[in-house]
Amino acid sequence: MGEASGPGRVELTVLGQAPVERADAARNRRRILDAASRLLAEQGPEAVTMNAVAAAAGMGVGTVYRRFGDVATLLLALLDHREQQFQEAFLDGPAPLGPGAPPADRLRAFLYALTDHIAAHRTVMLAAETASPMALYRSAAYVAWHAHVSMLLHRTRPEADEAVLAHLLLAPFGPGLICHLSDDRGTPLDEFKAAVDHLLGMCLPVRADGASAD
Repeated sequence: MGEASGPGRVELTVLGQAPVERADAARNRRRILDAASRLLAEQGPEAVTMNAVAAAAGMGVGTVYRRFGDVATLLLALLDHREQQFQEAFLDGPAPLGPGAPPADRLRAFLYALTDHIAAHRTVMLAAETASPMALYRSAAYVAWHAHVSMLLHRTRPEADEAVLAHLLLAPFGPGLICHLSDDRGTPLDEFKAAVDHLLGMCLPVRADGASAD
């Protein structure tokens, strides 16, 4: 599943395609995630600590740490299913988000969809960012976003350093900024997306040959 390999292409794998776990490890993971999900729903993200999750799951805190490492990783793991759906949409879904549209159109559609994705889950993602500011950038989700944007930039601006430019294009999509604009300033997502259009218009002109992304 994902973008096929070849010149100018990046091999991507949908989140969740991990090696099969032992039955007891899978049960422990599910118990931990269920406990964290209950705490999140009942008390909010500030209540999700490793000790609280361990107590709610009825297991030692060492098991929780061994499985997830820190609170930020645990919080992001709660979004795995939604992230998998998002990745399937931009890797294999219909155009313009998925294959079949010119790269500039796919990039715009991706950034629009990413806006909606982060806005929908901003509370959990902001809590993860607060617990560990670097957690998102080290996550499998961000690695997939960055690889996808890099691939599209390679086709749209082949002379640019697509890896660095992809990081810069993704920078405005942190949960903190989207929370600030949506919750503190009351900025509609449509206005954010209009600003994305201006950003792309300034730094990513469409190639003259109109080459397709796929």
